[in-house]
Amino acid sequence: MTSSHTVTLIEGDGIGPEVVKATRKIIDATGVKINWEVCEAGAEVFKKGLSTGLPQETIDSILRNKVALKGPLETPVGFGEKSANVTLRKMFDTYGNIRPVHEIPGVITPHSGRGIDIVIVRENVEDLYAGIEHMQTPGTAQCLKLISRKGCEKIVRLAFEFARSEGRQTVHCATKANIMKLTEGLMKRTFEEVALEYPDIKASHIIVDNCAHQLVKIPEQFDVIVTTNMNGDILSDLGSALIGGLGFAPGANIGDHFSIFEAVHGSAPKYAGKNTINPTAVLLSGVMMLRHLKEFEAAHKIEHALYCTLALDKIMTRDIVTDTSPASTSEFTDTILRNLGKNFPDYKKRVYKPIQLPHVSSAPDFVKAQARSIRGIDVFIESATPAEKLGTALKETTSGTSFTLSSVSCRGVKVFPTSPGPKIDTTDLLCCRFLARENDEIKDTQIHELLKLLSQHYQWTHLEKLHVYDGKPAFSKDHGED
Repeated sequence: MTSSHTVTLIEGDGIGPEVVKATRKIIDATGVKINWEVCEAGAEVFKKGLSTGLPQETIDSILRNKVALKGPLETPVGFGEKSANVTLRKMFDTYGNIRPVHEIPGVITPHSGRGIDIVIVRENVEDLYAGIEHMQTPGTAQCLKLISRKGCEKIVRLAFEFARSEGRQTVHCATKANIMKLTEGLMKRTFEEVALEYPDIKASHIIVDNCAHQLVKIPEQFDVIVTTNMNGDILSDLGSALIGGLGFAPGANIGDHFSIFEAVHGSAPKYAGKNTINPTAVLLSGVMMLRHLKEFEAAHKIEHALYCTLALDKIMTRDIVTDTSPASTSEFTDTILRNLGKNFPDYKKRVYKPIQLPHVSSAPDFVKAQARSIRGIDVFIESATPAEKLGTALKETTSGTSFTLSSVSCRGVKVFPTSPGPKIDTTDLLCCRFLARENDEIKDTQIHELLKLLSQHYQWTHLEKLHVYDGKPAFSKDHGED
């Protein structure tokens, strides 16, 4: 292409300015016309008292340009501010995180020569990483794992469309659906339904721990892996270790309207300003950005120059070679610049096409139930009372209500009524399951009456309604529950 592009450029914290400067220099040298709008985010913004780490000028720039390339941002640890990296992804609804894991010529690892060429497509805004946490009691914390059908559909379709854009043949879906049957199971079920619309691509489900095992044992069997947010974060870091480390791990955050390109690694402040860091991860993120902008020739040119630098010239930074004199960041960058226009002889040619972003309904009620009812409620009670004693007392307390106490559980294990076996060690948070006494539909007024009664005797912290949608129970059972 010959048109110009305007891109928001966030240099980032720590090593960010160095690796972003190198990347910008190489991209500009390809001849692609990019107007870079340099913006702030991260640590320096936090220090100015802005709790998001994102000034309005940066937000406005991305709103205008739709595309951003960013260096790593420092994430505050141990105090109130949210990660600016996560805030950017959520604010611009970049629901898909694409992380290639590709064997790099010249970089020797225990897996060299295996032909590793994997792309991990990670859901980016839901799951445990939504960061919704509560201290339910002084001794028990909760983190909500939120998975929506809409979120699953968007990321699964993006994975298949990405596979098509690069001519890939297989998509694996990695979940823990054998344990978390409603949340991770929703991803699995969505994947299996959507896969029917892509008959040209082989679709397979794999349990995520087996996927991690197989990635180390036989990584070349994988092509595209789609997974939930935290699973994807872990698997992509594992994948980067197979090809030489985080210095070779690029990433793209893709949404319906905005795209933000960044390396997987962090800001590594102890190396900042030392001119020793490897810019490859950010550079390859820039390559992904160029393909997004349909600048395929420039992306191709940079890859060839990078491979020539590493495999033919043997110019490598300190993270790759530790027993010889490593190249500085600037020397590594200058060598890539000299190699622009050269062809790497063993380059595996892949035909790239623009990704056809999936069109998924924006309706909040993405899934509609034809029939619904409430079978009961789970009330979480803070108590140091032994479970058997608490359960017996609760039965007596609620005997005249519309509810009957079905069970008491702790951390997903039934502790009342007790069953033969070893004594279960409990905490200060007990889940008390109340079901409709006559199997009638529960009304909110009845729930209010029960809570009012319980409040006179117990410290309850929250509740969950036990829904039934279209005749199917929409809640899990505890271990040991009938």
